[in-house]
Amino acid sequence: MTDQTSVAVGNAQPTKPALDLHALMQQTAPALPGTASNLATFAWRALLKIKHVPEQLFDVVITPVMFTVMFTFLFGGALAGSPQEYLVFLLPGILAQTVVFTTIYTGVTLNTDIGKGIYDRFKSMPVWRPSPLVGAMAGDLIRYTGSSLIVCLIGLLLGYRPGGGVLSVVLAIALLNVFAFGAGWVFTTLGLLLRTPGAVMTLSWLVLMPVTFASNIFVDPATMPGWLQAFIEVNPVAHLVTTLRAILAGEPSMDGLLITLLTPLVLTAIFGPLTMMLYRRQR
Repeated sequence: MTDQTSVAVGNAQPTKPALDLHALMQQTAPALPGTASNLATFAWRALLKIKHVPEQLFDVVITPVMFTVMFTFLFGGALAGSPQEYLVFLLPGILAQTVVFTTIYTGVTLNTDIGKGIYDRFKSMPVWRPSPLVGAMAGDLIRYTGSSLIVCLIGLLLGYRPGGGVLSVVLAIALLNVFAFGAGWVFTTLGLLLRTPGAVMTLSWLVLMPVTFASNIFVDPATMPGWLQAFIEVNPVAHLVTTLRAILAGEPSMDGLLITLLTPLVLTAIFGPLTMMLYRRQR
């Protein structure tokens, strides 16, 4: 009898402490993170994607180098007499083209995440509602800055020297980021409207190709037909390129800056609310 009792006591499971519901009810819930914290978290998430999918950097790193070097030496002698002189004209345009092309990936990435159901989870979380979208776009500003710095570095290696010095480069990159942030809303709208990332990519290129190649990036529009010159005069990318050339030459124009900044303001005013309306709808 004594042995059986000892075995039973030895096999007894330790009892769990009773849950004190009263104490739990007296505790206060942790404070919700603020808007800035929400934006920083989602911006950091956008940057972490680059770490886990480094192939995304191909367009950021390789494409600017390829365009700058290839166009400088292919067309420099024919269009400006020498690659060195053409580089002064071309580099501000390549800066604009590179950053504008990079904005496409905002919509493509958004569409990919929506397809995986990630944004349905975000909508159920107690965070500022626009923070998943605005935070992701804020993270993309690092990508735009990286593209711009790579183009500037390649230009310096090829002999380009900005007349306005380092400060002009900083101002040019800041202007590019503002412009790209406004343009990014167009592609977030497409990312929410279309069904697949491939469709977003295809339609985005159809939007960007006319406004980038039918511009003053590569050649002076004075040699173009009248109807094309009329299009370039209202093309926002052409205004961006003209303003960048003036800034990098050390001769910024307040009128040029205001006209260039008008485009991202208008795009944000139109496509920002449209994007949020599409984001709130049930998918």
